[in-house]
Amino acid sequence: MQVKSRHHLRSDAISSLQESLSAAFGSEVTGDSFELVELSDTPFDVILVDGEQLIAELDGEPFLTVQGANEFPPTESVVTVDAGAVSFVSNGADVMRPGIVEADDGIEPDNLVAIAEETHGKILAIGRALEDGDAMVGDSGKVVESIHHVGDDLYTFSV
Repeated sequence: MQVKSRHHLRSDAISSLQESLSAAFGSEVTGDSFELVELSDTPFDVILVDGEQLIAELDGEPFLTVQGANEFPPTESVVTVDAGAVSFVSNGADVMRPGIVEADDGIEPDNLVAIAEETHGKILAIGRALEDGDAMVGDSGKVVESIHHVGDDLYTFSV
């Protein structure tokens, strides 16, 4: 991933970003410095919070990175998977119904969601919902498309 440009965000842009993340994930992201890093060879841009890659944008839509979601745990838009799904999700697999033990009822198709493991609640991935949250638990079918996971290029990116 190549850096195209970097600049600090203005206070109004920071406030808007914080409001978006609060509305989408219920997370209150705080920090002293917010810096946008625009990337040229990926659909993502990264927002560094106090020098850490805690937020990313996909087509202008902000979301918490895996690191950001573990730093500022989401209270909304969370899909929890069982131990059997952890290795698959951690390697970038889409989330299938049989691996889900719980999903936030407020999730709607196309929402960005945080995918957590059941035992410790750690976030393993960020994905895009394909179904309503109340329809995610079941026997078969893909319900979340993975867009970012532990160990991918966005996770290991450093400036």
